[in-house]
Amino acid sequence: MLLRSGLLKKRFPASPEYNQFMSLKVWKENEAQFFFQSRESLNFPKVQDSSLKENFTNIKACKFLLFSSILADLGQDYDWVTNPDSGFRYDINKHWTEIADLSKEAGDIKFVWEKSRFSYLYDIIRYDYHFSEDCAAFVFKDILSWIKGNPVNCGPNYRCSQEMSLRVMNWTFALYYYRNSSALTDDVFNEIQYAIYWHMDHVYKNLDFSRIAVRNNHAVTETMALYFTGLFYPALPGAAEWKKNGRKWLEEEITYQVYEDGTYLQFSMNYHRIVVQLLTWAITLSEKNNEKFSDTFYDRAGKSLEFLRTCMVDENGWLPNYGANDGALFFNFSKAHYRDYRPQLQALGMTLGIDLGFNDHAEDVHWYGLDLHINEKWQPENGIHEFNDGGYYIVREPQTLTFIKCGSYKDRPSHADNLHLDLWYKGENILPDAGSYKYNTDDETIRYFSGTASHNTVMLDNKDQMLKGGRFIWYYWSQSEYAALKENEKKFIFKGEIKAFSYIKDGIIHKRTIVKMKGLPVWNVIDEIIGAPDNLFMNQVWHLPINGSEKVLIDARNAVGDLLMPQLQEGWYSSLYGHKERTEEWHFSDGSNVIKTEIKISSNS
Repeated sequence: MLLRSGLLKKRFPASPEYNQFMSLKVWKENEAQFFFQSRESLNFPKVQDSSLKENFTNIKACKFLLFSSILADLGQDYDWVTNPDSGFRYDINKHWTEIADLSKEAGDIKFVWEKSRFSYLYDIIRYDYHFSEDCAAFVFKDILSWIKGNPVNCGPNYRCSQEMSLRVMNWTFALYYYRNSSALTDDVFNEIQYAIYWHMDHVYKNLDFSRIAVRNNHAVTETMALYFTGLFYPALPGAAEWKKNGRKWLEEEITYQVYEDGTYLQFSMNYHRIVVQLLTWAITLSEKNNEKFSDTFYDRAGKSLEFLRTCMVDENGWLPNYGANDGALFFNFSKAHYRDYRPQLQALGMTLGIDLGFNDHAEDVHWYGLDLHINEKWQPENGIHEFNDGGYYIVREPQTLTFIKCGSYKDRPSHADNLHLDLWYKGENILPDAGSYKYNTDDETIRYFSGTASHNTVMLDNKDQMLKGGRFIWYYWSQSEYAALKENEKKFIFKGEIKAFSYIKDGIIHKRTIVKMKGLPVWNVIDEIIGAPDNLFMNQVWHLPINGSEKVLIDARNAVGDLLMPQLQEGWYSSLYGHKERTEEWHFSDGSNVIKTEIKISSNS
């Protein structure tokens, strides 16, 4: 209604008249403490890493690694509004309310947002520090280019308040790093403060969308950015209100979005890591400025750390490729692989006074100005771990990690994946989750990656556990009826039961029992479907890496012990956003609706 009436355009004016809200002198006189006060104040070991130099060389050549996966040559005269994936150029003169964020013609808008997020500044700043080269003029030239090319409240880059929040946080990091640089002139700062004000005015006035309509990591980012901007730009009109309410709302979002057991309402490992990084910023900056969040805020941060570390394989820091994954890594201070969570978890741990022992991944800690020497060491124990609020059940052993999802949803699920089984052996994901790929592509691909077919669980024929709606929506949510993980001297035993496929027929139950032999890479799985229509057969799906059948042996039998032959199909695997590769799928089907399966690792592996 607001859109149709034109009130949104009045609330968010296009190209408002320039105003100097805050001078460079006043900004520098602000006593608020950042992670550091300037590059001259930093004093941690410099390492001239070849991969960092390569990243910087690519950026100078206008080649950017989008979503940590796709190296895109954007060209010297990139206009900030052309989609490098589809070639579509958005109309920069259109008010942001007239820009569609989902368009077949335009393609995935995230390809436009990616560079405009300015997370690539961390590669430049890290190169500047480690190689002792002054990149200030280059950084400010890019920021001013963006401001000139994106009139306030116009075009695709004003479409998303989270993207705007990140831009302000990343620009501010650069401002503090180059605080004493001759390249940071009054004229440069004046342009930046004007853009920052209108960014946060937009975020503040549009916050109900994130806090009511969406209620996910967007709301955490935006409330954090309001608190952050009020802290570091107190002379901006409305800054005191932003800071006060941003802090209050951030506490409310963390309390609501992070469950009591440390699991996250978006059921996504990567979106949970986004929250981990924002928690690290919030706690560190508040404490540096003699402020403190609530005890619940700290508790949720600590429980998040415990959950994600428990899901991590020790060999490489990776977690299951579970849940929606859009390639986001907002603040990257490391050469570690995108799927490696050790740098970000180590930083949050240090913020909380906990040392996870990832000393080879401590550069994040240095940039946050945290102490490396006063922390209690902690790591998850081997054995069983239950996270009942989120519905995760994990068995940790020295060479294996068994990850099981069995949950009841009170918040919107993004993937139809209940009773998914994820297996790791010696750091390799031998039965993986297929991932997400892209959020805006053809309907068949979207349904595959978000649907039951891309997970190691059970379908009825080719039907999903839930009914697919538009975009991220599922109807008839599957729900856990029972879940328990126990052990005896020889085995770990999981038993789970879900109500699913209720859009087909009410009362359909999927029972799954998983028995893991202690000390051996052997799993026995019993699947049973109760109450399904007679014309629909149970279809048990397993995803293997390419050539995975050389390493993983799967023996499936029906209720009376007859051997079932696999139906081999080509599937997809997307470890990184926007990138997919062929993989193997093994399907076992039987009319008895009971399948008993043994999974074991080849002795040659």
